[in-house]
Amino acid sequence: MQFVQKEYNVTVEIKKSKFITYLFPYEKFNDVMEKLKNEHPKARHFVYAYRYLNEFEQIVENSSDDGEPKGTSGKPSLAVMAGMDIINSGVIIVRYFGGIKLGTGGLVRAYGDAVNEVLNSATLVEYKKLIEKKLIFEYSYLSKVEYLLEKYDIIIVKKVFEIDVIFFIQASKEQLEKLKLELDRKCIIEETKFDKK
Repeated sequence: MQFVQKEYNVTVEIKKSKFITYLFPYEKFNDVMEKLKNEHPKARHFVYAYRYLNEFEQIVENSSDDGEPKGTSGKPSLAVMAGMDIINSGVIIVRYFGGIKLGTGGLVRAYGDAVNEVLNSATLVEYKKLIEKKLIFEYSYLSKVEYLLEKYDIIIVKKVFEIDVIFFIQASKEQLEKLKLELDRKCIIEETKFDKK
């Protein structure tokens, strides 16, 4: 699965109709839609599609044809995203009608091509499910542990200094396996659910 971390846009012209496609992180959906409606008051359609992972790691998806004939725009846009395994991302296609009707097949192709174009222009990041763990170790291991966490690009959410040092970390399964191979036996990794504040 892949996602985007910033906004991208590409313009495609098909038979005098303009398709301006915006790709962005899903959590910005409402802001981007509002911004585009203000920037393009004369546009005919604001077609959208999005896919994101919910808290149960299930893919939630939705799309809208926004006045285009049913099934000719939102669904094909969503199909392109699903085909490339895009998650936590949304697309909005702003269409300016150029006076030439494209027909249902033409619309399906046009919207599919518009989404393909913007995805090809974007930097896609591979999604990794992060596991939360608690790392407990003696002070004498502090610099080695910090070095290893940096080496494997593991996120330190919180550091607690008590009798021992406790790091609350987030890492993928692969990162944790690599870390375990290099950690001293006296360093303990425990399950945790921690407050991110």
